[in-house]
Amino acid sequence: MPVYTISDIQVTNWERYEHYVRQTRAIAEKFGGKYHIRGGEIKVVAGDWKPNRLIVIEFPSMEALVQFRDSPEYQPAAEIRKGASNLISSIVVEGYDGESDNIGG
Repeated sequence: MPVYTISDIQVTNWERYEHYVRQTRAIAEKFGGKYHIRGGEIKVVAGDWKPNRLIVIEFPSMEALVQFRDSPEYQPAAEIRKGASNLISSIVVEGYDGESDNIGG
């Protein structure tokens, strides 16, 4: 079942962040990751959430996401991200597989 990482970040150093972006895409793709959102205009339509910059990445499974996050290839990039942005919030949510009736708790 696919999983999605949804992260809200605040970029503090655009030059370093762009370096992180260039490195990370290929690493994520190696583990089946596919970017759906990487910035872009945000319009809040309900509630009081005020996200800064949203990133949504789909992975084929939770296992693939964990392999990506723990991979030796990603660790140097993660350090660049830490020096280029503040991670405000990040969640992982299971996607809909088209068959499950997961409509409740």
